[in-house]
Amino acid sequence: MKTFLLTLSVLAVTATGALAASVTNKDADVQVLVVTEDGAKREVAVEAGSTVEICPAGCFVTMPSGDRETLSGSEAVEIVGGSAVIR
Repeated sequence: MKTFLLTLSVLAVTATGALAASVTNKDADVQVLVVTEDGAKREVAVEAGSTVEICPAGCFVTMPSGDRETLSGSEAVEIVGGSAVIR
């Protein structure tokens, strides 16, 4: 029974991380997102050509263009020309 509960716990933690939204910056410059998660705001810098994962439980994001989006945590976002394309 302990093994079952331990396995279930590990799967729950792993599944949560897998649901994070990924943001890929296709621009040549660093792009900064403002992420509001659980009522707390933070800035996330995405280096040129890199990908970061955010919002495993959903959040609100202000994109570099000023557009605001709601993410559930499973999206793939690409930043192109300072604007976001959500897939």
